[in-house]
Amino acid sequence: MASTVIGDIALVLVVSSLLGALARRCGQPTVIGQILTGVLLGPSLLGRLPGHLTAHLFPHSVLPSLTSLAQVAVVIFMFTVGYELNFGAMGRHGRAVPVVAAAALAVPMGLGIASVLLYRSGFAALGEAADGRSFVLFMGVATSITAMPVLAAIVRERGLAGTIAGEIATAVAATMDVLAWLVLAAALIGTGESSRFSWPVTLLLTGCFVAFMLSAVRPALTWWTSQGQSLLANPVPVAFALAMASAWVTTMLGLQPVFGGFLAGLAMRRRNGAPDADVVRSLDQAGNLLLPLFFIVTGLSLNIGDVRGDALIVLALIMVIASAGKLGPTYAASRLSGLEPRQSATIAALLNTRGLTELIALNVGLQAGLIHQRLFTVLVLMALLTTLMTGPLLTVIRPARASLPAGAAVPMNNL
Repeated sequence: MASTVIGDIALVLVVSSLLGALARRCGQPTVIGQILTGVLLGPSLLGRLPGHLTAHLFPHSVLPSLTSLAQVAVVIFMFTVGYELNFGAMGRHGRAVPVVAAAALAVPMGLGIASVLLYRSGFAALGEAADGRSFVLFMGVATSITAMPVLAAIVRERGLAGTIAGEIATAVAATMDVLAWLVLAAALIGTGESSRFSWPVTLLLTGCFVAFMLSAVRPALTWWTSQGQSLLANPVPVAFALAMASAWVTTMLGLQPVFGGFLAGLAMRRRNGAPDADVVRSLDQAGNLLLPLFFIVTGLSLNIGDVRGDALIVLALIMVIASAGKLGPTYAASRLSGLEPRQSATIAALLNTRGLTELIALNVGLQAGLIHQRLFTVLVLMALLTTLMTGPLLTVIRPARASLPAGAAVPMNNL
């Protein structure tokens, strides 16, 4: 089995690198190529060819190993998201950030919840129990989330770093990420592994753990990093250990390891300082190396051939809710905040990006039993299509490239 796991890792890394490079050549973010890696090697494409190639390449015996490595990759990724959050950017643009964030999150989330309540028969046809609190909240998150890291990469690639539109879109996405993960955590309470505790106990324990991380661990880490001759002078192993330990605690609470990774990143970050460059670089490299395994695990869980009949209707409904519910309200809120039409349109297009963050949330829902495979496939397609839309939309808008004063430093961290 070990040899099969090693061979699978090599195959996935090669294919994802090639498709990621091809996606960049086509003007799309790398994540598009990585998502397509899972589709290509999974039952949606390779599995349909004679010989059951997917089953031979990825037998059931290797899935636990690949899934564990994928979970480590996601925890590292979520740690870096929390660690690199730039809360300072949220206060530089007056009321624009909270107003746009409220519209861009609340409207599609409300529409997602309403779609479940008004079209229960369609979701029931996909095997979903559409009357459950957790499912309703999850669909609200699934239709409203924005992929902040993918958005930040697009901002850099499109020359929007340092512009008003780029800064506001990134700050809004960061705000929405925090709120969306809180709603998703609420949806998970009382489901799956969290049934080991009653939901009030789970909520209490989770609150205590968050308070401990932010009020005790964070000051301790701040003090430690200020000691030049600390016993553990290298912060990278400490960051990795903190992320894994925090992920273990949230898993024991039934809230999935991604929440622990994100919380560890928030706790590791200094109160008034920039993230440590060594920590960011090292964990980014480790995460980027392992993340393709997350995409193959995702690809093995979906089958695009199942999207027909009722699933196609649900996909069309979700696409309208996710896109129109994000683009229209975001543009209107940006204009009400005093931004110009082109700036407002740029922010709306950027916030419609989903990508990796959406896939992580969808996998959390699938693993927790909130959704089943057919709806999971529908939502993955929605994430792929809305991310694909971002590049062409920005090309149509043709935003002005950033024009920085001579000698000004180009911002390296807009997360």
